Amino acid sequence: MRVAGGGGGRGGWWRRADTQRADAVAARDAAQQTFYELDTTQREVELAVETVRAAEDDRTARQALADFQQLSARVNEVSVEYLAALDAHDLDDQELDAATAGQARRQLEQAKQKLTEVQSELTGFLARLQPLIQHAEAQLIRVTPAVERAKQALLGATTALEAVRTAGLKADDLAARLAELAPELTRLNEGAGRHGVAPTLQRAEDVALRAGAIRTAAEQRPEKAREIDRRVGSLRTRIQALETRSTSIEPALSELRRRFSLACWQDLQHVPDQAAEAVRAARAKLTEAVTARDEQRWPDATGAIGTVRALLESADGAIAAVHGRLQQLNEVAHDPHKEIERARFALRDAQRLAMSGRQSPDPRHAAPLDAAVARLDRAVAALEEAGRHPDYWHFLTELTAVRETAAEVVALIRGSHA
Repeated sequence: MRVAGGGGGRGGWWRRADTQRADAVAARDAAQQTFYELDTTQREVELAVETVRAAEDDRTARQALADFQQLSARVNEVSVEYLAALDAHDLDDQELDAATAGQARRQLEQAKQKLTEVQSELTGFLARLQPLIQHAEAQLIRVTPAVERAKQALLGATTALEAVRTAGLKADDLAARLAELAPELTRLNEGAGRHGVAPTLQRAEDVALRAGAIRTAAEQRPEKAREIDRRVGSLRTRIQALETRSTSIEPALSELRRRFSLACWQDLQHVPDQAAEAVRAARAKLTEAVTARDEQRWPDATGAIGTVRALLESADGAIAAVHGRLQQLNEVAHDPHKEIERARFALRDAQRLAMSGRQSPDPRHAAPLDAAVARLDRAVAALEEAGRHPDYWHFLTELTAVRETAAEVVALIRGSHA
């Protein structure tokens, strides 16, 4: 009976120990679950703080980071306490007595309570961060497309640069400008998390603009070369045409010398030499333009082409002056009265306008018109008195001056009535 009674006693003691150990294990499992949840929440808050730090200004980001570091220190503190309680007793030991199991349960429950409190603090901190997080996320949304645009601009610049080289043109300057963007691309790839949203957006915009400028310059380069080639070819044709036209100068001058007085053509004596010099200088400048084009000195090539054009236009004008002079002199020699009537018509028209609505003309109008009438009369008299070889050129010059005076008076009168 004593043995039976003793066995019954031992059975009750072991049941109490088993119950206490089961409660401790349950407390351990609950604390462990809370620890995992706390770790998850901490990682979530850390990501949120990193988001804020990447997108917000330094002051806001520093405050958020400081608050999170304080909470993290608290998390570390309670986590150490939890791990210490977990390691204090081996709850899987079948020999664990009831008192030790109860102590383990209490320690683990206390650790769980602290873990729960810290998790609540983290959750509250995360809730307070939500406005900043939403603003930061809105900022971060802009980063990806901006960086993509910058990368596409770099790709476009690279492609255009390759096309320049394929066309046989040099592009060392453009390649150097493109190489300067390589460090910026590295920083863009490192992301806003490292460099911040605002600097990253600014960097992306700057890279896109600079790469776009490189692409534009590269795309224009072959067109510049083609345009200069076209202009060079056109100017070569014009030089050849000028040489051909130059052969007509001497025959025209010869007729002028033969038929008209010295005063009618002596100012044109230099035209043959001028045309020949223009051809020589134009060929030399055109060669300079071709050399500058081959060396891709675009401003020099354009400048040389402009000089060639000016030389040709000046020579063309001089040749045209010789032929125009001959034509004018032939016409006035054939019928001088035609020019006289043109001048008189212009004067009469001006005089009628000067008298319109007036009893007497304004002296400002009458004086130049009277002087022009007298000038016309002198020119006509000089022509009639000149004999066989009148100075027709002087006669034409005077009549042109008379018409110009009449036109000036007309403009003066109409301007005063406006």
